[in-house]
Amino acid sequence: MAGQLKEVRNRIKSVQSTQQITKAMKMVSAAKLRRAQDSITQMRPYAKKLQEMLSNIVSSLDGGVTLKLAEERAVEKVLLIVVTSDRGLCGGYNANLVKLAKSTIVEKYSAQAAKGNVHIWNIGKKGYEALTKSGYKTNDTYKDVFLNLKFETVQAAAQAAMKAFENKEYDAIEVIYSEFKNAATQMFVAEQFLPIPKVAKPVGQKNSDFIFEPEVETLIAELMPKILNTQLYKAVLDGNASEHGARMTAMDKASENANELLKSLKISYNRARQAAITTELTEIVSGAAALQG
Repeated sequence: MAGQLKEVRNRIKSVQSTQQITKAMKMVSAAKLRRAQDSITQMRPYAKKLQEMLSNIVSSLDGGVTLKLAEERAVEKVLLIVVTSDRGLCGGYNANLVKLAKSTIVEKYSAQAAKGNVHIWNIGKKGYEALTKSGYKTNDTYKDVFLNLKFETVQAAAQAAMKAFENKEYDAIEVIYSEFKNAATQMFVAEQFLPIPKVAKPVGQKNSDFIFEPEVETLIAELMPKILNTQLYKAVLDGNASEHGARMTAMDKASENANELLKSLKISYNRARQAAITTELTEIVSGAAALQG
């Protein structure tokens, strides 16, 4: 009986130690989430408007203007840029992103994958580890972006992707990331990066009449890369905020579960203690009765 009580006490201490860790991690993630959330909420309207403007311009140009980054061609080689986190303990965040990457390959690019023409660039270590282990062609050049998260480090990845597309190393590039909604909600999306998507116009609607200064080729050549850099940076900021939100929620749930487990263990401890006391009393009474007899 004494051994059982000691075992329950040790389990209670272990759960309490774990709960202290989960509460600390929740507080750290909450602090980081506030900064990450501020960054993405300030960035998102700007990036969204730039993307709309770019898509409208591409859709409105006549056939006389050639845009390499908007060139639609038969899709033979595909690149997926998968944005995950560097660390775990954030619920199903990374698992859902890896699952989306795999389902995108199966549903949209199975023919290309069968020929070995689907490549993955990872931003974040967890996605790199999981997808490499699953046998996909991964690249670790940009997996450590979150160690020094700033526009310049993400810009390097975006420019490399644009250059690869222009050189026809890839015919389609998609970004897979988590769009931040709030601490408890993330939307996992696969978004076309290149070629630049066009806006579908209603039947009969005329093209927008843009006035370009300087000439359209010069303006577009300067504008396109800047907007695409911004789009990838927005996706990475979304992923950063989503990670901290997911971790904060996961650690909160873990702390709640630890509380429930502690209640159950304390009840078990009290029952075992009462049983031990009852046994001791029974032994004393029995011994006294034997002496009287």
